[in-house]
Amino acid sequence: MADWSSEQYLKFTDERTRAARDLLAQVPLSAPHLVYDLGCGPGNSTELLIDCYPRARIIGLDSSSDMLAKARKTYPRAEFMDGDLATWQPDGKADLLFANAVFQWVPDHVRVLQRLLRGLPKGGVLAVQMPDNLNEPSHVAMRETALAGSWADKLKTLSRVRDLLPTPHSYYNELKPEAARIDIWHTIYNHPLDGPEGIVEWVKGTGLRPYLDPLDEAERKGFLALYLERIARAYPRASDGKVLLRFPRLFIVCIR
Repeated sequence: MADWSSEQYLKFTDERTRAARDLLAQVPLSAPHLVYDLGCGPGNSTELLIDCYPRARIIGLDSSSDMLAKARKTYPRAEFMDGDLATWQPDGKADLLFANAVFQWVPDHVRVLQRLLRGLPKGGVLAVQMPDNLNEPSHVAMRETALAGSWADKLKTLSRVRDLLPTPHSYYNELKPEAARIDIWHTIYNHPLDGPEGIVEWVKGTGLRPYLDPLDEAERKGFLALYLERIARAYPRASDGKVLLRFPRLFIVCIR
């Protein structure tokens, strides 16, 4: 998959950062010394950590060179490093591992979360938020569109580009042996966007990327046109012309 685009991602900074704010509000730490922002992207979540913990050492981790370049330029107060969460382990004793919308992309992420939680000191916190939206119309339409055009052969292996998240019950059972306390909840956001086109722009920065990356320019144009038609049918306009993007997210806060 091609590198992430910080410019595309940041078109919806306020909406994307809202879940990070809600996750941070449930972190029971007042003065951590070492904080990692896992999958920090362009630094919008890192900024929250800088503001909340001004005395802490804040380190952002990401695998995208474009995202890291943007984060380093925008937030010189923090440190940033390249890393693959599938194998990464923090140096020293982290007080907080904060992960906003990244672990859904990590293969076998439950095992990774177990490993990271196991490495925290007593009282350390692992705070995670993940989109839980693969059965929403926005993502169903991706899979349907992938099979509906001349690009079908190129995309036939992308019936689902990432797995459905496990149930809260499963996360609890898998993580509780490593934690003194676990809090798990869902929040459903309804983001007002500028018509069906707004939804397409939103997912072009995240979930739609694996479908568009293998296509040439003409195929991408055709795919997006057909996808927009499906989105327009699935998301009716409100009285002011906006559409509401329903977006379920799963939150997990573990205290070691």
